[in-house]
Amino acid sequence: MPHLSPLEDSSIGDEDILASFAHYRDTRGFVPNSIRTMARRPAIVRAFMALNQAVLYEGTVPTETKMLVSLASSMAAGCRYCQSHMTNLSSIYEASDEKIAALWEFETSDLFSPAERAAIAIGIRAGTVPNEASAADFAELARHFDEGQIVEIVASAALFGYLNRWNDTMATTLEEFPGGVAERVIGPAGWTAGKHAS
Repeated sequence: MPHLSPLEDSSIGDEDILASFAHYRDTRGFVPNSIRTMARRPAIVRAFMALNQAVLYEGTVPTETKMLVSLASSMAAGCRYCQSHMTNLSSIYEASDEKIAALWEFETSDLFSPAERAAIAIGIRAGTVPNEASAADFAELARHFDEGQIVEIVASAALFGYLNRWNDTMATTLEEFPGGVAERVIGPAGWTAGKHAS
């Protein structure tokens, strides 16, 4: 059970926020309960949505790679809500179910390129507490990405540092659609909704 219930559209008076929610509905089929809860403070939800857009959907790193980095960071942090959402978004951005399910074997699986391995390693090490990212990890990243792209990759992991804390602290209720994708793709590896179940 969530500690704060997500707000319905009728409780949100800000037209810009509602327009952004409509975009989520059009692209994902639902509005995440995480941002419905944040909407109690419009400045926070607007700033978050702008950061989310800049980090995940802009730049030159392939979107699929950033989604997998975000999933890896969420897996390391243990946030099942974010694991579900990033399984769904990785799938939307063309990662196969097989590839997503093999994320923990990224170092040895033929499904991942050397560049993806370097990026996912940062995601996992950044999501671990205490943080395990090392100079060697960055040296490997620099073999495949320029400095601006490295900023994008680290920003992807860092964005989910915020979201993992938000959703695990709030016990945000998982929406049906991403929950179903996670059950199908990572459920066989032991994923459950846990405290995020409706």
